[in-house]
Amino acid sequence: MKANKYTQIFLIGLAVILVSTIYAQQQVQYTQYMYNTMSVNPGYTGTSNRLEAYLIHRSQWVGMSGAPNSQNVGVQGAVSKRIGLGLNAIKDRLGPSNEVYLNASAAVRLNLSQKVKLSIGISGGIDVLSVDWSSGQVMHENDQSLMNNIQNRVRPLVGAGLYFYGSNWYAGVSSPSFIKTDRYTSATTVPINSVVHWYFIGGYVFTLSDQLKFKPAILGKMVQGAPLSVDVSANFLLQDRFTMGLAYRFNDAFSILAGITFKKSFFLGYSYDFSVSRLQKFNNGSHDIIFRYTLFDKVANIRSPRFF
Repeated sequence: MKANKYTQIFLIGLAVILVSTIYAQQQVQYTQYMYNTMSVNPGYTGTSNRLEAYLIHRSQWVGMSGAPNSQNVGVQGAVSKRIGLGLNAIKDRLGPSNEVYLNASAAVRLNLSQKVKLSIGISGGIDVLSVDWSSGQVMHENDQSLMNNIQNRVRPLVGAGLYFYGSNWYAGVSSPSFIKTDRYTSATTVPINSVVHWYFIGGYVFTLSDQLKFKPAILGKMVQGAPLSVDVSANFLLQDRFTMGLAYRFNDAFSILAGITFKKSFFLGYSYDFSVSRLQKFNNGSHDIIFRYTLFDKVANIRSPRFF
C-alpha cells in the first residue's frame, strides 16, 4: 500500500511539474550560472575584457523519468573598448518536449564614473519547440489535447539587460525575451504559453588576502504563473585557481560547487544539488558540469580571474 501511495504522489507531482512547465514555458536555469552570465543578462556580454567559450551540461533530478536534461554552449567577448558580442545555444529536454534556443547578443559599455560602468545589452534569436506526446504514458487515450504532436514550432526571442559593475561588484536586471506567444498543437488543443522572465543578479568580491577571495551572490527570477525563484551563493577563490562554495535555491535545492583553473586558460567546474522539496524522495539530486576556455587580452595583460 505504501509503495502504491508513494507512486501516486510521484506521478501527481511529476504531472504538475510538466503541465506548469508546458503551460508557462520556463527557461533553463543552471546552478553555475555565474560562469555563463550572458545567458541570464545580455548586458554582461564583453564586460570581462576577454574572449570566453563555454560548454555546460545539466542533469536535473537524476533517477526521475522525464526529468530535465540540458546543454548550453556559448562564446562571448569584447570586440573593442566599448562593444561586446556573443552567441548562445541551449538544448533542453523535459519529458515529451524538446526545445532549442539560439540567440546572439550585443552590448555597449558606458562609463558612469571612474569606478562605475554600465553595459546595455540586447539579444535576439529564436527558440524551436517540439513535443512528442507518444513518448509518455497517456491515461486518457481519447484526450484531444494529446492527439497532436508539436513539430518545430518557432517563436522569436528579443531580450535586453542592464549590467552595472565596478572592479569588485556587479548588479543587473534583464529579460531574455519580452515577446509573449501562444503555440498550439492544433486549433482545438491546449496552448503552449511563453511568458516573460525577469532576472535580477548581484554580487560582491571581498579580497581576504593575496591568495583568497570571497564572493557572495544572488540571482532572482520572476515569471508569471510560477513562484519567485531566488538563488544565494557563497564562493571562494584560492590562489586564483581553485574555487569552492555553497548555494541555496529557496524551497528547492542546496548545492555544493567546486572548480579548478588549469593551464591558465581552462576551467572545469562541477556542482551537485540536493533536493529539499517534496521531490527529494524521488530523485538522486542534480548535476552541473561546466568547461570554459578563456583567451586573455594580451594587450591589457589580464592574467588572473576577475571572479565574475
